[in-house]
Amino acid sequence: MAVYSMTGYASAQSGNLENGPAGEPSRDAKPGLGLEIRSVNSRFLDLTFKLPDDLRGTEPALRELLISRLKRGKVEVRAWVEGRADTGPRAPSVADIQKMVSLQDNVRAWLPNAAPLSVAEVLQLTGRPQSQPGELHDGLIDLAKSGLEQLLTAREREGQRLATMLLDHLKQLRTLAKDAQPLIPKLVEQQRQRFIDRWNEALNASASATGNAITSDMARDRALTEATAFAIRIDVAEELTRLDSHLVEIERLLKKGAEVGKRLDFLIQELHREANTLGSKSSSLELTRISVDMKVLIEQMREQVQNIE
Repeated sequence: MAVYSMTGYASAQSGNLENGPAGEPSRDAKPGLGLEIRSVNSRFLDLTFKLPDDLRGTEPALRELLISRLKRGKVEVRAWVEGRADTGPRAPSVADIQKMVSLQDNVRAWLPNAAPLSVAEVLQLTGRPQSQPGELHDGLIDLAKSGLEQLLTAREREGQRLATMLLDHLKQLRTLAKDAQPLIPKLVEQQRQRFIDRWNEALNASASATGNAITSDMARDRALTEATAFAIRIDVAEELTRLDSHLVEIERLLKKGAEVGKRLDFLIQELHREANTLGSKSSSLELTRISVDMKVLIEQMREQVQNIE
């Protein structure tokens, strides 16, 4: 399965398809619909709708449609009803005028003092045919399905790009861990030898000052014990082993795909913890540099993982 980003954009329109003699949209064509869907990262699925009043009733169906296909992200849906290309008044037909006159006569039969219709009122009442709510509802749902497919395609494309970048970062982290691995026994041995030398110097100074002799075997045994304990404290082999296991799991999740964002976010935190421990235990400039380089890569991965569904 693919890895999906939470970032994406899609738009769809259903235009006026009925053209007049001059090739322009007919004045009697049904109004079209427009739709935009924007998506950014979020911890949960957060839906926002910006719909005009005559499309407000479609919101529950739109919400159900989006919930069925999206799992995370802050998603904004904006829809509108498109008018015809012309913005001027529509010339009413003879049938429209006759209907207005008939309605006016019926009203004035009951209300003789009612004011007659003005030209502006006639143009307003006959200017644009009203669309049926059911027609707008069905059209918007069809448009939303098309826009949602576009959004999923965009999110999949962006998710694939993020997965490729993350896999490249995993490769770099493995290289750094490989560079750190041979440093461990050298550092441990250096610390052990340094501790023994300092211990012997302290023993010789103490013997010279007090005149009490301490056998070399006793000194060596004590020095080895202390040096071993110190070596254990600076040994980062366990951190490197755990770091490698996290890298293996991250790679598995990226290849598996689907809803892996939260799991990846947790593993990135664990990677950062191991890199921090590696730096705190470091007793050489080379190991410190490796730890810093690891933390830079892991921070970059954290930013990328924040966008994965």
